[in-house]
Amino acid sequence: MIAVGIDVSKSKSTVSILNGDGSIRAKPFDVHHVADELQALVDYIKRTSEPPTILMEPTSHYHYPLLKAFTEAELPVCLINPYQMKKYGDTELRKAKTDKRDSLRIAQYALEKSYSLIPYTPQDQKYEDLRFLSRQYSQRISTLTVAKVQLLSLLDETMPGITTILPLKSRDPDNCVLLRFIKRFIKRFKSFDVIRKMGKTRFLDSYQVLVKKTKDRFAGSKGLAIYELVLNSVTTREENPLSAMTQDQCVDLVSTSQKAADEINLQMRIIAETMPEYKVLRSMAGVGDRLGPIILGEIGDIRRFHSGKALNAYAGNDAPPYQSGQFESRNRHISKRGNPALRKACFEVMQALKLTKPQDDPVYLFLLKKEQEGKQYNVAKMAGVNKFLRIYYARAMETLKQQ
Repeated sequence: MIAVGIDVSKSKSTVSILNGDGSIRAKPFDVHHVADELQALVDYIKRTSEPPTILMEPTSHYHYPLLKAFTEAELPVCLINPYQMKKYGDTELRKAKTDKRDSLRIAQYALEKSYSLIPYTPQDQKYEDLRFLSRQYSQRISTLTVAKVQLLSLLDETMPGITTILPLKSRDPDNCVLLRFIKRFIKRFKSFDVIRKMGKTRFLDSYQVLVKKTKDRFAGSKGLAIYELVLNSVTTREENPLSAMTQDQCVDLVSTSQKAADEINLQMRIIAETMPEYKVLRSMAGVGDRLGPIILGEIGDIRRFHSGKALNAYAGNDAPPYQSGQFESRNRHISKRGNPALRKACFEVMQALKLTKPQDDPVYLFLLKKEQEGKQYNVAKMAGVNKFLRIYYARAMETLKQQ
């Protein structure tokens, strides 16, 4: 056999090839991620008379061109966790760090551990699409969070205290009274200072017209409280077209980001509903229309895990044993070496269980048991996540076997 080690970077990769006896067959050379050079690399590997073991690290999305070229050519390619490769390199006395040296190190690992490497198999396209949309959804929510913080910061200067009367409800931006108030009302009257000059009657009449089409049935009764707030507020940014412009932009960002996130989540639900295991996941307490597709997308095809314990390890929620001689650790922490997005989504499920309190749910009862034992907040929650993933694995595998 030959071992092909690839150190991946942006737009190019460094490749080293070793013979079965460890000798260098091809010194490290660069391959740019373009069709001609990738095809030349594939042809070179195919021309060898020995079966290849191709190994590389999954580096963000930079390894996708190589992965696509090898899978289309039906060449077996394996992926290794970068942290695992780093620990392998720590065994060397002289820790050189160059792309050439890294590619040789990866090839040596492929040669030594070829018996334990598992070739990459493309997942079903639905799982890949769900995972992609899950990451895009997370980015939209991050953008939304930043926009909301910026908007609230501006409101502290232009309309101090307004959020105590009209809360910011970004989940439904078209019917959020605060966003309508800023977008349509303040855009016309600019600031609290102008409202103060309008007078009580004129302001209340204008406000009633504004809230007439909203779904908030209590919004109409808040006009007087807002006017009293206007009279007592001290604005640090008075009537200023620049402040009005930036507020208007922040409102647009909040509204656009929320609608973009909702659209992505809708597409995720449409894809997830075609999968049999989604019904199992959706039937579990604490999992709603938002978290269900995210968890399913981050887990992928559950049949690739041999047990619920392996699924927990993939989420980074396992606590590896630590024992030496007569010592055996009783206070172990979760590894956190896994999928942080999956771990975060499952933690949100635990928070939902604490809010809804389903008395017949085994995960919630287990969570209460851990809290009664005196476990810390996060420790009890992650123990609940462990139970949740094990139950989901068992139910999903049973459902898939019946298909």
